[in-house]
Amino acid sequence: MFTNNPFEAITKNMMDAAGKLSSDEAQGTAKQMMDSLRAWGDLVQTQAQSVQAASMETAEDFKAVRDPMAAVEAFKASVQRAIALNAKHLQETTALSIEQFNAGVDLLQERHPAPDAFAPVAHGMKLAAAAVESGLLAALNTGVEASGTKPAAKKSRAR
Repeated sequence: MFTNNPFEAITKNMMDAAGKLSSDEAQGTAKQMMDSLRAWGDLVQTQAQSVQAASMETAEDFKAVRDPMAAVEAFKASVQRAIALNAKHLQETTALSIEQFNAGVDLLQERHPAPDAFAPVAHGMKLAAAAVESGLLAALNTGVEASGTKPAAKKSRAR
């Protein structure tokens, strides 16, 4: 028997849904979760490799330094590389986050008791996410340009 508390509705919905969960749905959900984790793992690995390559490039630049002005130029190049790389990584992270957010909204709409009624809400959620992404990318590109670094090309992800 449920008591009157804030978690009552959530508990009731979870218990009702538990009886309706099929093994196919459970496998689909697990696969989606694993695909999501794999995408994040791949992104982290790629970004770590690019940071490692940039670090090696910076070390090589500093090996050739023989005078103070060359050190300043090497340091400037290193900072610009780091800014561009961080901006690129933030763009990639944002793109993956928005992609997975949109997939979650699609799943929510698919499993909603009235998917057609939820469609305008889902559309609004996706528009809001796209606006956040656009704002973040504009701010990143503005910061990168202000640093005197060439902005990294936006890496588009399939949506």
